[in-house]
Amino acid sequence: MRIGAIEAGGTKFVCGIGNENGDILDRISFPTEEPEKTTQQAADYFKDKGIEALGIGSFGPLDLDTHSPTYGHVTTTPKPGWANYDLLGHLQKELDVPTGFDTDVNAAAFGEAKWGAAHGLDSCVYYTVGTGIGVGVYTGGQRVHGLVHPEGGHVPVRRHPDDEFAGTCPYHSDCLEGMAAGPALGKRWGQGGDTLPADHPAWEIEAHYLAEALTGTILLLSPKKVILGGGVMHQQQLFPLIREKVAKNLNGYVASSVLDDLDSYIVPPGLGDNAGLAGSLALGIEALKHG
Repeated sequence: MRIGAIEAGGTKFVCGIGNENGDILDRISFPTEEPEKTTQQAADYFKDKGIEALGIGSFGPLDLDTHSPTYGHVTTTPKPGWANYDLLGHLQKELDVPTGFDTDVNAAAFGEAKWGAAHGLDSCVYYTVGTGIGVGVYTGGQRVHGLVHPEGGHVPVRRHPDDEFAGTCPYHSDCLEGMAAGPALGKRWGQGGDTLPADHPAWEIEAHYLAEALTGTILLLSPKKVILGGGVMHQQQLFPLIREKVAKNLNGYVASSVLDDLDSYIVPPGLGDNAGLAGSLALGIEALKHG
């Protein structure tokens, strides 16, 4: 079985070939430029690869309603040129294979449930914390959609008492993404997070906002695993800070032995930086099975 996979990010596209075991056999990446050029580059990569199906995990927001006339479109993204673009339609026209389509974070949650940190569990949430913040939800053995799809990066968060930063989100200013995504770190401190030392006060504030969001997610969705990926989460000092703050926020209210070991509950991706691409591979496998 040869399945194509695309992790369509706002900064770069990652394309790969994989098999039914989740193995990535080949991959390329290239910058996300204007939509026609970028999607054509992706299509050209797959044309001589003999793929049987394709999975696409994309940045959004997306129209995932299969009954909608704009199903498969990127919708209200602020990324120049991509708003209302028919991403799925272009790739299906070029490749003509069964195609699975979802958000990049729903795909990553799906991949982690099949082969990664949530393997064997019927629920998990996956946060990616990078240029933006996205949340994928997998529960009852299914990826969650609804009115649109989870937009957990834009939930309101209680402010850190020492933080007067206005926030960077063009829609909501001080939502989770506006306060804790990579650009917020850079603008608040005048330098990128990857240049800040591990003991910088930035990380205590960053952990505050992420713990606020995770606390709400745990209370609302009761996932069996919380997975934190993305470039900002390469700062490993964040994990103990977040766990400590989540425990303080929950204050013993959720009666589960799982929460007695937050080191095993709030974790990095088991698939590492392959979570998104492997999740897209899982979408392709699912599309092939369902025709």
